[in-house]
Amino acid sequence: MASSRRSARPAAKPPLKGSISLQTPLGAVLSESRIRLLEAIDRVGSLNRAAREVPLSYKAAWDALDTMNQHAPEPLVVRATGGAGGGGTRLTDYARQLVALYRAMESSQQDILDRLPGVPAEGDAPALRTLIRRMSMRTSARNQLACRVQGLTDRGGLVDVALDLGQGDVFVATITPASAKSMALKVGDELYALVKAPWVQLRAKAPRRQAGRNRLAGTLMALQPGRTHTACTLQLGGGLTLEATVPNAEATTLRPGTPAWAEFATDSAVLVTFG
Repeated sequence: MASSRRSARPAAKPPLKGSISLQTPLGAVLSESRIRLLEAIDRVGSLNRAAREVPLSYKAAWDALDTMNQHAPEPLVVRATGGAGGGGTRLTDYARQLVALYRAMESSQQDILDRLPGVPAEGDAPALRTLIRRMSMRTSARNQLACRVQGLTDRGGLVDVALDLGQGDVFVATITPASAKSMALKVGDELYALVKAPWVQLRAKAPRRQAGRNRLAGTLMALQPGRTHTACTLQLGGGLTLEATVPNAEATTLRPGTPAWAEFATDSAVLVTFG
């Protein structure tokens, strides 16, 4: 007779969940319950009914709304009294923007948590320390450029990703088709490009354009000479800065406050997406 016993599956690790709270010296101003209160007011048009949905007592809801209004630069609600509908409470456009911002921040935080492993077993101190280190991960790349995908060009074995930094500054990152597919890149995506400072060369005169090389123009803002190399800060047209580290011999032609051009290879940019 065949056995009906099934092998036990390992218990799934609980997912990580986060919360966001905006604090002042007087306590929390924005929290999940207060955002849900605003959302309920927007749905039902009544503070009393919204409080029951959250749920909160009417006094707690009133106090929460009063605290938020005191700290907000603009009113969050408009109250109406009397009339055929018996009055009510409705959100201002500013309050709706505040709710949307909170939910966007919450979603971004959860995206990060979803990419981390589950919560370690109780008492597993080394695993907990590893988890915390991963959540606070940093990169050694001096240039962490927020940009938007402007276009993708398949060159038969390589993909050129055109990236818009804003204000007319565009550069190219060359990646493999496998990377483009795994990242599901498409026009309009927002991401970060990481470029190490030693990979960036600076020129006092505009270099000629070359295939496989990026060229970005700006104003040289600072030079910090070291024993063998000089750290340079170039401000681009849109206000972003690009860091470069060049040999001291190459820095002799550079002067703060003057135009300069940054060059780096298209395959030296590392792309990072979130989600």
